Amino acid sequence: MNIKLLFPLFLVFMLVFSCNSKDEKSQYKHIVYHAVNGKDTAILKININDKRFYGSYERSYYQQGKDSGDVRGDIKGDTLRGDFHYISNGGSWKRIPLALLKKDKKLVLGNGIITTYFNLPCFMPGTPIEYHNSKFIFEEVKK
Repeated sequence: MNIKLLFPLFLVFMLVFSCNSKDEKSQYKHIVYHAVNGKDTAILKININDKRFYGSYERSYYQQGKDSGDVRGDIKGDTLRGDFHYISNGGSWKRIPLALLKKDKKLVLGNGIITTYFNLPCFMPGTPIEYHNSKFIFEEVKK
């Protein structure tokens, strides 16, 4: 066979196998959460399994606009940690770290000191993430 013909075939083969994730999409459970803080609201729609989560997140600020985008991350014990990649008020894309604590069938949004590591925002290592006085406490929306 001609090497020029094998190279594109090899690329297609690698593409097919690299797109197959180790996590089966059918193993994820889809859950919708809603939170209210005064007149501000948030909706979190995630697909979750034992190790990972991904989905969408929208925060609406009363008479000020909204932040909407995607969330993704890992689950360790009762904590979901990842990032929120969003557009703020129709502006430019931003990325911030995200921490949610599972507590009494609710998700409590964490707050901490944000720093950057290799140009990516993250919570500062060695400082605790605060879950008391959370801006949003998410409750599952019943279907």
